Amino acid sequence: MSTTKKIQSALISVFSKDGLEPIVRKLHEQNVTLYSTGGTEDFIKNLGIPVVPVEDITSFPEILGGRVKTLHPKIFGGILNRQDNESDVQQMKEFDIPQIDLVIVDLYPFEKTVASGASEQDIIEKIDIGGISLIRAGAKNFKDTVIVASVNEYGLLLDLITEQDGATTLENRRLFATKAFHVSSHYDGAIFNYFNTDETIYKESIANGQVLRYGENPHQKGFFFGDFDAMFKKLHGKELSYNNLLDVDAAVNLIAEFKNDGPTFAILKHNNACGLASRKTISEAYLAALACDPTSAFGGVLISNTKIDLETAQEINKLFCEVVIAPAYDDEAVTVLQEKKNRIILVQNDVELPARQVRTCLNGLLIQDRNNITDNKEHLKTVTITEPNAQEIEDLIFASKICKNTKSNTIVFAKNGTLISSGTGQTSRVDALIQAVDKAKAFGFDLNGASMASDAFFPFPDCVELAKKAGITAVIQPGGSIKDELSINYCNENNLAMVFTGTRHFKH
Repeated sequence: MSTTKKIQSALISVFSKDGLEPIVRKLHEQNVTLYSTGGTEDFIKNLGIPVVPVEDITSFPEILGGRVKTLHPKIFGGILNRQDNESDVQQMKEFDIPQIDLVIVDLYPFEKTVASGASEQDIIEKIDIGGISLIRAGAKNFKDTVIVASVNEYGLLLDLITEQDGATTLENRRLFATKAFHVSSHYDGAIFNYFNTDETIYKESIANGQVLRYGENPHQKGFFFGDFDAMFKKLHGKELSYNNLLDVDAAVNLIAEFKNDGPTFAILKHNNACGLASRKTISEAYLAALACDPTSAFGGVLISNTKIDLETAQEINKLFCEVVIAPAYDDEAVTVLQEKKNRIILVQNDVELPARQVRTCLNGLLIQDRNNITDNKEHLKTVTITEPNAQEIEDLIFASKICKNTKSNTIVFAKNGTLISSGTGQTSRVDALIQAVDKAKAFGFDLNGASMASDAFFPFPDCVELAKKAGITAVIQPGGSIKDELSINYCNENNLAMVFTGTRHFKH
């Protein structure tokens, strides 16, 4: 039997009629018998095209307020029969079941209904029964049946039946079945997640993915699954790479710590901040952030917590950078930034980030709640005789926000709303501190009067000893070591202020 089949009959039952008219007209032009239900039936009739109501096949009306329309052996027999199976062929004749070659169906908008804040009763009514059954039946029997389960596939269907005069190949039908099973599995996943309260069960389905040029390195394939367009409006530049996306993610998480602060600008490289400053204007903040480490800023990702104006854009334009992100731009600023052909310019939308973070681990996944605690003044407990002054408190909070978003082990030095230096991703906290001191010296920063943040506690007093020698006057750390008193005693003996937050900020 030929694997190429001509469509002679079609069942159409859809919630959304967008884009349906050209398909219906083309099928009618090709003398395809159309079957339909309810609103779709009325839609086809209004086009002046003949349509057979499903009730004429089943001899049974829609019941239970429309909950049952197509669930009938004559409908599913027409879809599921195997045309190369003699028994199926005989039963089709015996029970007068019409052949259905094409099924066009979509599903009630369950996810949109949940997102709208609708009542549970309304949400339950948007759990599709007949539609999902039609999709599974058509997809299962792809050898004989074409299943179109989404408006996203209307264009493909119309092209095929136009170019191939209403015929489809086995490969065509298998492709539609694959897309249909994607629709049904995504739909079922959304319903399960609505009901599920067991945190040890994880199901996720992301419908929109894109192929990247490559992964972390050119020999690795790379993909992004997510709704990038919901988070950003891209104004200019080349396609984002795998590494760009990682840096953008780090930048977005970091700047979120400063969302409600004054003008703040951050520069990131390899997921860590190499420059960050808060000032009265965003231009001043950018220049101060750049001064933190102008070497690392080359090729970095830049992000602002407020609108980028012309003055700031002109300064940015002097630097080679991969990505610039801001909630808004002056028109003149965009014009200047676009002078670099490949520079990626993104407008960040105010979108809530996922509540949980997921990463691969061994042969499975690690999932955790997002670290939503940002240290603030109310969290601080002074544990030393010397108390931090007002400026030191501001700098301690500032440094802690950066520290939380820097790879462990990490030490961050800050002074007057500016990142002075940091030690990142070291195997010991002492090494991180030494790295931060050396880096500050390399760029000519005076650490006298600076504040220091640590992502975790000090098990020994060696870190505060080194910090004191470097000129640090105030320290913020979570506390919690059984030897906290050793560090506290050293600070008391050397007039260092130290505060505990009670919250560790490891970032691996």
